Amino acid sequence: MYNLLPYQILDGKKNMEIDANILDYSIESESAPILRLYGWDKPTLTLGRNQPLDSVGVEYCQNNNIDVLRRITGGRAVLHHLEITYSFVCKADFLEKGSTVISSYKEISEALIVGLDLLGIKLSFPEYKKVSVDKGFCMALSTGSDLNYNGKKIIGSAQYRKNNYILQHGSILIDIDDLLHKAIFEDYYDKNTITSLTEINPNIDYYKNLPCFLKKGFESKFNDEFTYNAELAEMLGLC
Repeated sequence: MYNLLPYQILDGKKNMEIDANILDYSIESESAPILRLYGWDKPTLTLGRNQPLDSVGVEYCQNNNIDVLRRITGGRAVLHHLEITYSFVCKADFLEKGSTVISSYKEISEALIVGLDLLGIKLSFPEYKKVSVDKGFCMALSTGSDLNYNGKKIIGSAQYRKNNYILQHGSILIDIDDLLHKAIFEDYYDKNTITSLTEINPNIDYYKNLPCFLKKGFESKFNDEFTYNAELAEMLGLC
């Protein structure tokens, strides 16, 4: 039996702190895997762990009440808006191929594929490409750690490892604010390279239904139930 935390919509700083705290808790307690699904209370830009602060439209964000935060994970900048974010923490050897980064990305992402397939949305892995994280927009380029729909990126993920534990989290695009993305990412943004769940099928209430189907996807992939852990939720301030 694995751990599930409640779906909540929080501010960006709190979301990033909780993900980091889950990783530290897992290491200290040698916890079973923990799944968390969450939303953002307003548009928030996060930069990858090693991404320069001046690599994207930080000034625009600061002038327009958009929080700019740095993630514990690597990768390029992400605008968290009109999405559901997943976070999964486990010991590296919990995974069949946890010793290698790309293989572990894919193994965890297979749970997302199963969950979206239950909604009739079939995702696939793109061809692996090594890219620079110095500049740019995460969703502008698909790598081996991401998921596509008909050749367009729809889920971007990032990973961080510490003491043989893995934190992987990522953005699942429910919809896309085209004008806001263009304002922040300028020439890095190409709407023709990404898609959203609403564009694929606008008849589903994803904010209501997606968390349940993602949970089922993780349970199917890892062959056990993810059960709400009230004690852990209280410790993390999620009650």
